Amino acid sequence: MLNSVAAGRRQAQRIVVSQTVCAFGLASAFVLQSWNHAAAALLGGLAVAVGSALMGWRAFAGGVAGPGVVLYRLAGGVALKWLVIVLSLYLGLARWGLPPIPLLVGLCAALVASLLVYRIPS
Repeated sequence: MLNSVAAGRRQAQRIVVSQTVCAFGLASAFVLQSWNHAAAALLGGLAVAVGSALMGWRAFAGGVAGPGVVLYRLAGGVALKWLVIVLSLYLGLARWGLPPIPLLVGLCAALVASLLVYRIPS
């Protein structure tokens, strides 16, 4: 067996934690500009973190299964993740009127944080 379910769960937890830390760090930097900018950056980063948590939960729920079932779980998790991200973009921009640049910076920074965690061996 190349990879266990437990190792995948640990990796998903590390990714969610790193994205959350990145979101709060970036929001604390944007506080210097204004509270709206900090809220936008925090929303963007936490949207990715919540989406990643849902994706991990969906992908690893149910334990070991066949390849077709695992592929459907993973695809469902990715769909949930991007649904959360798009919904948060809609709410932040259209409903709450948050500034777009910090929102996108928070979103991109959290996505980059997950890529960096993939590179760090466990």
